[in-house]
Amino acid sequence: MITGSERLEVKQFSSAEEISGKLAFQQLEDKFMHSVLENDKKVIDSGKLISDAINQGMSSFSPDLMFEQLVKNYTIAKQIYGESIIRLVSGYEPDYIKKNIGIPEFQKELKEKIQQKIEELKEMGFLHKDNSLAEKGIELASLVLYFEELDKIVPKGIIGGKISKKLFVYGEKENSRMYKKGDRYRDIALKKSVKLAIRRGHNYFGNKDLQVYEKQSKGQTYIVYALDASGSMKGRKIEACKKAGIALAYKAINEKDKVGLIVFGSEVKEVIEPTSDFTRLIKEITRIRASKETDIVSTLQKAIELFPSANITKHLILITDALPTKGDEPEKSTLEEASIARSKGITISLIGINLDEKGKKIAEKIVEIGEGRLYVVRNLENVDKIVLEDYYSVS
Repeated sequence: MITGSERLEVKQFSSAEEISGKLAFQQLEDKFMHSVLENDKKVIDSGKLISDAINQGMSSFSPDLMFEQLVKNYTIAKQIYGESIIRLVSGYEPDYIKKNIGIPEFQKELKEKIQQKIEELKEMGFLHKDNSLAEKGIELASLVLYFEELDKIVPKGIIGGKISKKLFVYGEKENSRMYKKGDRYRDIALKKSVKLAIRRGHNYFGNKDLQVYEKQSKGQTYIVYALDASGSMKGRKIEACKKAGIALAYKAINEKDKVGLIVFGSEVKEVIEPTSDFTRLIKEITRIRASKETDIVSTLQKAIELFPSANITKHLILITDALPTKGDEPEKSTLEEASIARSKGITISLIGINLDEKGKKIAEKIVEIGEGRLYVVRNLENVDKIVLEDYYSVS
């Protein structure tokens, strides 16, 4: 403990976190970036509304149909849209709507509110004239998702390392050395630096007292994030997995690794080869919609194609809530493809969301063959932490 005359003065420090996830949107003006940074509720809610609509499988808004469904059967309407969309599009709390939906005066007011919100989104360019989602709207939703997740995963201030260790169980960095020009501030070993300054009798510390953690380098890592977008993933599941994908892209690209994306359901829907293009990744992650069944075999086949043959670390993260359902012998075919992937130097981890016992047994076989890890998720709030833990285990 440092007290009185032993207190240290920190003479100079720059920002402890170097933001590396550079965003370069094509349609979204800088003013919206500033609005989100400044916590403009209207803009943030618009982005959240578009994001939630995509997560519910919507590609456009129909205000008249939405209003009719709310009036006709509120319970079914809530199942279709979810409480968040109802709240954001109407400005009312769902329970308040449920309580007053039978009152004609309230119905009139509700209809006007919904129509007004949709017109607002069109005026800002987030929707097309036919109420379908515009690219600008996708970009706003991406921006909002990005900042929501960034608030969660980026350490705050100079003691950020401690926060990270609490959140992500990937082992501590033990070895340290003296700071050199060009080292990252996030790698500063703060406690060791303070102790060194005290031993030297300094009442402040600067560059000559700073120590940084040494990270054991394994060369560049290529990660492919394969996300199940089958129908059962709709809503909160797919939202949590999207945020985890954004967290992975942010952290991996910051470490000079590359991230690819596979979106799969009854077929492979979207593919991005391992890249450092952060904006492209988060936009494609944001626009993912859930539909149909699960085809793991095609996903493994596509992953094998995406990885280069170079001698680098190659790792596939599969995230799903069901295993597998397509094909004549889906389990056998899946394990065969996992074996082929491993023979090509690809390790496989699987993150299962509320898997049943049968699914868990198949998952165990996949990761055994793929020499990766199996994580069974019970709490959706932990998906991003688990994805990052798995990334740190191989990077």
